[in-house]
Amino acid sequence: MKNWQPGHLREAWVLCFILGVVMLNYPFLQIFNKPTLIFGIPLLVLYFLVGWPISILVIYLFSRFLATPHAPTSPTEDEEE
Repeated sequence: MKNWQPGHLREAWVLCFILGVVMLNYPFLQIFNKPTLIFGIPLLVLYFLVGWPISILVIYLFSRFLATPHAPTSPTEDEEE
């Protein structure tokens, strides 16, 4: 398993933030802003009702992954020298 360094973790959180901002910005909102109803719900509202919990779930799973202890990796012969 890969050993996560603080710099990599910060990059992953920044990536999650940027993805969330992009999903709530003009191009994506305009894609789903159609006069279409799915199960009687406007498509844009359905996008928010589905997209928001999914983004929360992704952040939750990411934070749970970071909270789990990982087995230490044994150094290889090259790293011992």
